[in-house]
Amino acid sequence: MIWKSIILILTIISCTILGAGFIGRLQSAGARGILKCNGSPMRGVKVKLYDVDTFDIDDFMAETKTDSNGHFELQGSHKEITTIDPKLNIYHKCGTTLGICARKFSIKIPDRFVSSGNRVERWYDAGVLELAGKYPGESRDCIN
Repeated sequence: MIWKSIILILTIISCTILGAGFIGRLQSAGARGILKCNGSPMRGVKVKLYDVDTFDIDDFMAETKTDSNGHFELQGSHKEITTIDPKLNIYHKCGTTLGICARKFSIKIPDRFVSSGNRVERWYDAGVLELAGKYPGESRDCIN
């Protein structure tokens, strides 16, 4: 029984160290795009970049807000043994009249846009996104 406890503790410690980015190779990703609400540029939309993790919480990499033209650009880096799995989280209130919670959806960034080191070599272009419609997997987020 004691061996099972020791193995469990060592597994938890190992997953924590791996997930926290203490070991591995430094990798980066970056994205840019334009966000619109009913055809007009949407200013002040929060955009975050994360590395998706399977066994623990996702690793935060970067955050920005759209400018007056609805444009955003962000980049970040993280250490992982395997290739990072970057995603964009977009938090907006297009079409929302009541409440403090933002609409949230995610966009997975393909592996071909992951660079070695802390400098982005190939940017992911999200294009022009119309926020008035509903995106697959969209949810509400009150704490972002």
